[in-house]
Parts: sequence; C-alpha cells; structure tokens
Amino acid sequence: MPEVIIVAIVFGGIVLALAIVGSTILMAIKILKGGLSRKGQRFQAEEARMIQEMYRGLSRLEERVEALETIILDRERKDR
Repeated sequence: MPEVIIVAIVFGGIVLALAIVGSTILMAIKILKGGLSRKGQRFQAEEARMIQEMYRGLSRLEERVEALETIILDRERKDR
C-alpha cells in the first residue's frame, strides 16, 4: 500500500512540474509575441480615446469656470 502512495506522489509531482513548465513557456511566447490580442488593442485604444475626451472636456470646463470667476469679480468691483 505505501508503494501506491509513493507512485501517486511521484506521478503527481511529474504532472505538476510539466504543467508549470508548459504554462511558463506559453506565457513567455505570449509576452514575446506582443502581449495584447487585437480585441485587447481595440479596447485599449477606445479607453485612451475616452480618457483624452474627458481631459479635453475638463480643460474646457476649467476655462469656463475661470471666465465666470472673472465676470463675477468684475461685477463685484463695479458694485463697490
């Protein structure tokens, strides 16, 4: 009976080692190949475009707030 357990442990260790080596090789190939799939690249491009649009929108909003601040300060100066 102990022989069966030893064989199972050795066989399981070999299978585990082969799985680790195989997955490491696959990951290395994916990294060297470029990493992102076409779908991932499209998603990344879409995300970058959305962030740029948000930045432009916030820049325009900042300009508007500054213009409003100027208008309010000018009115306060005229009232005094």
